[in-house]
Formats: sequence, C-alpha cells, structure tokens
Amino acid sequence: MDRTLVDFVKVLRTAEIKVSPAETLDAMVALDVVGYQDREFLKNSLAIVLSKTPEEKEAFDDCFDRFFTFDKFSAMDEQAPTRDQPGDDSDDFDPQSDSKEQGSGKGGQGAGGGGGGEQQEQESEREASELKLEPSSPLGKLLLSGDKSELMISMAEAGRKAEVNQIVVFTQKGLYTRKIMDNMGLKELQQEIGDLQAHGGPPQADLAGRLKAARDRLRDRVRDYVEKQFMLHADESGKLLREELLKKVKLSNLEKRNFKDVQEVVFKMAKKLISIHSKRRKTYRRGHLDIRKTLRHNMQYDGIFFDLHWKASKVDRPKVMCICDVSGSVSNYSRFLLMFLYSVAEVLPKVRSFAFSSDLGEVTRLFQQSNLEDAMAKTMRDYGNGSTDYGQMLADFRSHCMDDVDKKTTVIILGDARNNYGDPRADVLKEVYDKAKRVIWLNPEPKMSWTVGDAEMKKYAPCCHQAEVCNSLVHLERVVSNLLRAAT
Repeated sequence: MDRTLVDFVKVLRTAEIKVSPAETLDAMVALDVVGYQDREFLKNSLAIVLSKTPEEKEAFDDCFDRFFTFDKFSAMDEQAPTRDQPGDDSDDFDPQSDSKEQGSGKGGQGAGGGGGGEQQEQESEREASELKLEPSSPLGKLLLSGDKSELMISMAEAGRKAEVNQIVVFTQKGLYTRKIMDNMGLKELQQEIGDLQAHGGPPQADLAGRLKAARDRLRDRVRDYVEKQFMLHADESGKLLREELLKKVKLSNLEKRNFKDVQEVVFKMAKKLISIHSKRRKTYRRGHLDIRKTLRHNMQYDGIFFDLHWKASKVDRPKVMCICDVSGSVSNYSRFLLMFLYSVAEVLPKVRSFAFSSDLGEVTRLFQQSNLEDAMAKTMRDYGNGSTDYGQMLADFRSHCMDDVDKKTTVIILGDARNNYGDPRADVLKEVYDKAKRVIWLNPEPKMSWTVGDAEMKKYAPCCHQAEVCNSLVHLERVVSNLLRAAT
C-alpha cells in the first residue's frame, strides 16, 4: 500500500501542495499506525501530516475524496443499460438463471405441444448443456460474476500496469482506455466471443451476446476511470504544458482567447523572478586584495596573513528605463510587452516605463496607480496605434530623460525599429549608449527582416550593447532575468 500512498502524494503535488520526502515518510508511518479500517480517521491523520495551511487543507480534502472514492463506479452498475437481449433486465449477469428461464419456457412448450418422450429428453439434454455453459476467459468470468469489488480492483491494477497516472493530455484518454482493457484480458475475451459466435448454437449465441454487452459496459467504466485519473494526475500537468507552449509561441500568433492564460503565465514569470532576485545576494562585489587593511588586521598574528581583506564596490539594483513601441506595426506585441512591464515593476523597483508611437510619454505612475487592464487600455489610447517615428521618440527622450541617465542605468527599447523612412536620429541613441551602463534593443521581428524596407536596425544596432530577437515570453523572461543576475 506504500505505492498507493506515493501515488496519492503525487496527486497532492499536482494540486500544488508541497509535500517533502520527509513528510511522505511520516505519512507512511501514520498509515501503519491508523490503518485503512476507518476512512475518516485515515483522512484526518494524513491531513495533519501532509497539509500545512488552510488552503492546502482544503485542497487535500478534495484530492483525498477524489483519489480514494469509487462511489461513482459502483453507482454506474445501477444506472448502466443492460444488454440488448430481450427479457434481460438484470445488471449482474447470471447465466444459470437465464438458462433456467429459457429452459422452463421451452419445456412448457414441449409439454403443452405433446411432442412425446423423445422430444422431452432432447429438451432436457439441451437444458443441461445450457446450465453448464459458462465463459472460459478470465475477464469473461469476472464480468458475469457480478463481483463489483473484484472488477474495480482488477481495473485499478490494470491502470497501474498501464501507468495511467502518466497521462498528460485529454486526447490520450482513448489510448489508456485500450491499454487498461488489454491488461484486463480483452484479447482473450474477444477470442472467446468470436468462438462462441462461430459455433452458431443458441446457448453460445446467448452467452456471446451477454459477454459483448458486459464488455461494452466495461469499456464505458474504464473510460470514466481514465477520465477521473486525468483529472487527478494530468490537470496540472496539462496546464503546465499549455503554459510552456504559450511561453514559446510567437506573441503575434496568440489569439484573444489566450490573453487570460498569457496573463497568468506572465504573473507567474514575474513571481518567479521576484523570488530569485528580490533579496540582494551580494551587498558588495569583491575586488583586488586590499594590502593596507590586510596588514593592519594581521599585525596581531606577527605579520602572518590569517585574515585577508579585499577592496569592494557596492552592488546596487539597476536603474532601468523601458521604452515600448505601441504603434500599429507592433500592435500584436504591444499588449504583452506592456503586460510584462507591468508585472515586473515589483521585481525592478527602479524601473521607469515609457510608451510611444511618435511622441514619447512616461507611464510609470499610471502602472503604479492602475490595475493591469486599465493601465494597458489608457496607454494604448493615449500613445498607441499611431504612425511610428523613432526619431521623434529619441529626441523626446534626450529632452526629458537624458539627465537621468548615468553609468547605473540600463535602457531597454522594445520595438521593430521601422521608422516609415523618417530620420532615425541614431546620433541620439549613440549619446545614450555613451552615458548608460547598457542599451538593450529587443526586436520582435526575425533578424532577416532587420534590414528590409523601412527598418533601421542596421543603424541602431551599433549603438546598442545588446540587440536580440524578442517575440515570445521566454525571450522577455530571459532578458529580465539576465539583467537582474548581472546586478546581483
């Protein structure tokens, strides 16, 4: 049963309940003490060991009820349709009772018809053969036995062999249903049904019909069992898979129905960056050996260098200025770029955000005082969907922000550098390059398009410390993470 408990722990982790290996071992000890007899006692005991917060306790109760409950399986037998044979209204098949009813009916006809002793003897022999006719395959015997508990155990064991807990996406439901059926002995059952149908006798045809009806009902039960396992094991895995796909797909290819999912992914990315970089790992960066301090502090050791001292420079969080193009040419990207800027504001407390189509405007305070949807809507309304003019943007930046740029400042520009054949004002970007610590340009277009048409990346790229393609959330996460890592 330890394996069952391990599977249950996997379900808890899927539900985002943090269970350590040590807590798993404690649960095994608790399981040995309390046993399986009292369900509620077992549930409360494991809850004490495996759940730590009220939220985890609520999630634990739900996972326990779904993992250890088979009520739906039992109820299905009462609601399931019976076989298509006329006169059969019993859910649990009893070949003997069916045969007796058929035999008595046929015997009555014989007696009523006055067919004679020889005919009655033939009827008796046929009744005897019908009474002895039973399925030969293990699965057939199990299906017609009416033992629901044994059938459930067999299904669970077949599911374990098929590794149904590894199901990832809903489209695998049919695959795992077939695997479980095969592990339960479907092949032998199919062979038996074929042999019975080939024989052609009424008893064989009747048994084949009952086996086929039971097989079809079993397939429905297995399909529901697989669906339940999917909800237990793969719901979070499928969600993670979708999130990974959304992080890698080009932002321009995302549809409106994906916006909510992308927003969740962005906030998770920001939360991850916060957990990694929120605490300053190094207050000082070690430099060269400080000879004077080393000699002074080691005088007590007669000049032997036991205590070394190093010259150090203070490590501070970066000052970041983010400039986002929200013009029509990058409208498919703008929403997600603004979303990411909004989400990393907590990670980068010194970030200043700007938006432009032609004239540059600062939206830092708007991001601080408004929720995400309002901030993006106001930004797009005030600065978006206009004709792109990077030259005007750079001129505005020099007029209003150049005095704030120093050797601690990183300037990030998000845009496609398409200037509608206007003056690119690359000289202004060169000034920013000389004053700033770093200038990073993130372009959503592939590099082959950087020199095509009205693109000005060939002039802007030499004035940047780093120029990269950035058209997915993975790219954005990597840039911000590297930025923070360099500063810590």
